[in-house]
Amino acid sequence: MPTMNIIQAVNNALRIQMAAEPKSIILGEDVGKFGGVFRATSGLYDEFGEERVIDTPLAEAGIIGAAIGMAVYGMRPIPEIQFSDFIFPAFDQIVNELAKFRYRSGGQYPCPVVIRTPVGGGIRGGHYHSQSPEALFIHTPGLKVVIPSNPYDAKGMLLASLRQDDPVLFMEPKKIYRASRGEVPEEDYTVELGKAKVVREGNQVTLIAYGAMVSVIEEAAAKAAEIGISCEVIDLRTLMPFDIETITESVSKNGRAVMVHEAPQTCGFGAEVCTSLYERCMAHLEAPIQRVCGFDTPFPYSLEHEYLPNADRVLGAIRKTLEW
Repeated sequence: MPTMNIIQAVNNALRIQMAAEPKSIILGEDVGKFGGVFRATSGLYDEFGEERVIDTPLAEAGIIGAAIGMAVYGMRPIPEIQFSDFIFPAFDQIVNELAKFRYRSGGQYPCPVVIRTPVGGGIRGGHYHSQSPEALFIHTPGLKVVIPSNPYDAKGMLLASLRQDDPVLFMEPKKIYRASRGEVPEEDYTVELGKAKVVREGNQVTLIAYGAMVSVIEEAAAKAAEIGISCEVIDLRTLMPFDIETITESVSKNGRAVMVHEAPQTCGFGAEVCTSLYERCMAHLEAPIQRVCGFDTPFPYSLEHEYLPNADRVLGAIRKTLEW
């Protein structure tokens, strides 16, 4: 079984889908001859041609608007937004058109658009190339939101997304695009959307994260184990719909939890996760759920590693919940 990074896994999934489904079309800025700014679409232009791998102008609203039109007429477009920070010009198209097509048509018109976009910090990109806007889209009924943390899930969940008849926002954590490596089958397979994964079992504190922060909580759990603290690590994988059953079972068992994401804390997705757990686990909780998040500031240039959650900050939250 070959070893891949996330970029290679995404590229492999796109190649499989394009070969299997002639109605699939990739479009976006620099996705064709250049192969994408992160090379996620490398080689696809030569293999499938300019009519199926389309370089577009720098116009995100146009990219998504064109994709919606294609989908309504029976195509299966896969638009790329070069950085998630650039998605805001297309916000109206996504939340007011794409997300509502099936509902407004009484189920007559599915809109199978999978929007790929790199998300988050970790590449010294500053405040225009490092944001994590997932909560804005999780708040929009009609969209599924997916953020994988490793190559195996990236390929399997992207292929699962591409077989949906409803829109999916597939956000790829660029900090670990090449840092996360693992064995990935060459053949076609899918990973079910809406299912979290217990990465590490433990019986004292539940650690919850997604995307690039999963490796952070794994490191924190390893450090905690060195001082005799047992942590369960859960990768949410799909944020909408998220797997409330798996995290409820874990938190009910352990009585303590820490939620981690790199987006700003206020109104971040972690707030919804924590509230959902309070509604279901209040009788089992031994301490308030802790959050370790980015700060409520624009993403910084020079203090990126102070802004992003790290294992030591998570370990501090683990200690706090145990000392309550």
